[in-house]
Amino acid sequence: MRVRVTTTALGLVAATALGLYACSTDTSEPKPTAPSSARTGTPAGADTATATPLSSAALATRLLGEQDLGSGYTPKPENSSSQHADVTVLGCPALNDLGGDAVTGGSLDFPHRAKAAFVYADSSNSEITEELYSDTAAKLSTGTDRIFDAMVSCPSYQVLAGSTLIDIQVQKIPAPRLGDEQWSQLLTYSTDGQRTVVKQTAVRTGTLLVIVSGSPALVDTHITSAVRTALGR
Repeated sequence: MRVRVTTTALGLVAATALGLYACSTDTSEPKPTAPSSARTGTPAGADTATATPLSSAALATRLLGEQDLGSGYTPKPENSSSQHADVTVLGCPALNDLGGDAVTGGSLDFPHRAKAAFVYADSSNSEITEELYSDTAAKLSTGTDRIFDAMVSCPSYQVLAGSTLIDIQVQKIPAPRLGDEQWSQLLTYSTDGQRTVVKQTAVRTGTLLVIVSGSPALVDTHITSAVRTALGR
């Protein structure tokens, strides 16, 4: 059954990863990963120094910049048309249930947000996107948990974006032990004989949520500095 989602029900991943798909292909096999929960937590007493939600303007100053990524990376303009495009989800009731309540315009539905995307000048498969959100710790935890749980509840499904049918596979993977809560997953997008692997890792520390998406190697390289920079360190 086809359910039309007017605000991209894949807001956490599709708005980012579908954009990555347009300029990135990866034909290598992802390395096997031991089964793991997509969400993990740190022991009591973890860093919760950020107690008050930050404004969108303040979040924008805490995004990684070109100087953090290294030479050769340039900002990628945001594609507003892809954010607001209608998307049809096939074969994943949990994502259909999210509807417009979970996401708006390709971003998570938290009141304060900032986003940056970068591409490597000499490569078509090196792109990284960072999203920062701020809200109460409870709302960030519940909202992020809900969407990641919906994603990993469907190991495989399809998305119809315009006239393009995309096969998607989702795999839970271990998340780095950062912040108060962590989520991580590996997504494989296939269409027209092309294949793209995208990793997404989210880390919540207090009232801050950091999400880094892109090729697995880039996410692994920059997630720690993204969290540190978001915390103003």
